[in-house]
Amino acid sequence: MGKQGYTRRHMLGFAASAAAMLMAGCGPSPEVAPAAKREAPLGAMPPLFDDLQKRTFDYFWETANPKNGLVPDRWPNVTFSSIAAVAFALTAYPIGVWRGYITREQARERTLTTLRFFAEAPQGDAPTGMTGHHGLFYRYLDMETGTRSGDVEVSTVDSALLMSGMLFAQAWFDGTEEGEVEIRALVDRIYARMDWRWFQPRPPVIVLGWTPEEGHLPYDWRGYNEAMAVYLLALASPTFPVEPESWNAWTQGNLNAWGAYHDIEHVGFAPLFGHQYTHVWFDFRGIQDDFMRARSLDYFENSRRATLAQRAYAIANPDQWQDYGADCWGLTACDGPGKMTIADRAGRVRTFHDYIARGAGRVDTIDDGTIAPTAAISSLPFAPEAVIPAVQAMHDKYGSVIYQKYGFVDAFNRSFTASGATLTHGKVVPGFGWVDNDYIGIDQGPILAMVENHRSDLVWSTMRRHPVVRLGLQRAGFTGGWLA
Repeated sequence: MGKQGYTRRHMLGFAASAAAMLMAGCGPSPEVAPAAKREAPLGAMPPLFDDLQKRTFDYFWETANPKNGLVPDRWPNVTFSSIAAVAFALTAYPIGVWRGYITREQARERTLTTLRFFAEAPQGDAPTGMTGHHGLFYRYLDMETGTRSGDVEVSTVDSALLMSGMLFAQAWFDGTEEGEVEIRALVDRIYARMDWRWFQPRPPVIVLGWTPEEGHLPYDWRGYNEAMAVYLLALASPTFPVEPESWNAWTQGNLNAWGAYHDIEHVGFAPLFGHQYTHVWFDFRGIQDDFMRARSLDYFENSRRATLAQRAYAIANPDQWQDYGADCWGLTACDGPGKMTIADRAGRVRTFHDYIARGAGRVDTIDDGTIAPTAAISSLPFAPEAVIPAVQAMHDKYGSVIYQKYGFVDAFNRSFTASGATLTHGKVVPGFGWVDNDYIGIDQGPILAMVENHRSDLVWSTMRRHPVVRLGLQRAGFTGGWLA
């Protein structure tokens, strides 16, 4: 795998009528308008969340390249674009209209720019000058040219996230205006050419990716993780659908991950992003596949349990990290001070990391005292009673340091105080500890979308009426709830 790619998320291991509709460029049924705006079931949200959503939206609106819609992987230290960040941007634009930040016309034009770029971008097996291969896309793209950045892979999971954002845009822009008709047609075109079967060198599972230098990578998606969207979209493909056995093969990996952690039974995945990403677009409340049916719960409840188990870990704080507790928790993939062994605030010699998938679970735990606010905030719909106080407390206690232009910076570490250390990211603030300088698009995106899902059900209600979503879930064996 490409050096840039493997250090990120991969560190851990329709009915016929619906298909015809997609191929014809009709998109989802336009007669069902989004539900009227409603607030969270627990009552009005604290004012902080209004400000947080606006700042997080601004990350995508202000940092995207207006010529091609590409969004930087991180800011202000811009390196390249992340296609997963583009997925969250395409989700952010309708939320911006919903919240009154921008007009529908502005959102439509930015969305069109983005989709036109991906529809026309070059595909092929050359190691340079290409944006993807066999209909999928490289994980990282040059912000200006839109072609492969470095030696990264064509990523199945990042491409699936990108398509999830595109499908949301397709369903939300349901009007008869020429630009909205074009949005729906462009998404059909991009989705139809995604050759999921080619990314099955070891069927029935799907590979993590491909590079011109190595071919198909030696790793496949097996077991609970952020790749749920990969299988659901591959199952629903109108042109290259994989067989239902692929979902069953993927869930077989859940068996080893099932168990109790802090006395809470669930399918484990240590970093919280694995319990959040597909859930941004897919509403798993009340629907079950065979694996979850046998355990009398659903994947939404599973994410709730994972959230509460991680909070319980922070309360127990077995490694005695500074300030961990009921209102200071959240481990996921994020930046860190750097890879080094050095004394912490209390004089204990500790091992710290730079960017890595931090998490706490029954099978493995990677924790160096670095908290990522996105981990807790993006779990808001799952456990609001635990998340809201934590977000408010982190803002009230540390906001002057960690809450800036685009909301919470990516991460902070109260235990790391070595001011003379050579840092990979961020800075040491005297009296506080280490704090990141950067925002990361794939951590910003779930914040905005999951806060909105909790407040208004916007993304979920829009996606529930998309035939691709329904077909993918049904072919994976999901029944009950809103699928009935």
